[in-house]
Amino acid sequence: MHWISPFAHPEGSWSLTERPGRLTLRATGATLDRPGYTLVGRRRQHHDCRVTAVVEPGTGRGGLSVRLDEAHHYDLEVGDGEIRVVARIGPLRQTVAARPVPPGPLTLTVAIRTSGLVSASPELTDGGTTGPDTLAFRLGEPDAPDAVLLAELDGRYLSTEVAGGFTGRVIGMYATEGAVAFDWFEYVPDPAPSA
Repeated sequence: MHWISPFAHPEGSWSLTERPGRLTLRATGATLDRPGYTLVGRRRQHHDCRVTAVVEPGTGRGGLSVRLDEAHHYDLEVGDGEIRVVARIGPLRQTVAARPVPPGPLTLTVAIRTSGLVSASPELTDGGTTGPDTLAFRLGEPDAPDAVLLAELDGRYLSTEVAGGFTGRVIGMYATEGAVAFDWFEYVPDPAPSA
């Protein structure tokens, strides 16, 4: 009952049998910026939380998204041998971090926290302070010594106070090109301080 998907679910946009033991999402739109994309997610229920998923992009493109609507979302995206953090804030869409990654399964982590709000990316915030929360995007398990912090972004731009609306944030898995398989997805409230 926790899972939702914006808009309609076209036949064949998702499968639990194509790759047994995995959720396979098939792209129905090339971007999360307009209706018609494939996203399966859940509402954010806790101020501090962490989402971790294992993704196998193959020749597709997809990952984890934290979204308020089509004009306000942050994406941790894998495709074409690269991982990217993409920010969409109103009319602005920018890749804020990118690095090459090997083929095969990758662990993606998004942590949202409301405490200790001094950003590691002061150029993306007002003098190093942030809004109501901070979103940290990592490649790897949250507590693993080899996890890579890709970016920390100010959460105020994904708030109803800034963007409007009333539904709140959805955190989920998506595909915007080809087919992308997800081995597992975990939502954890009140993550450990290192997350």
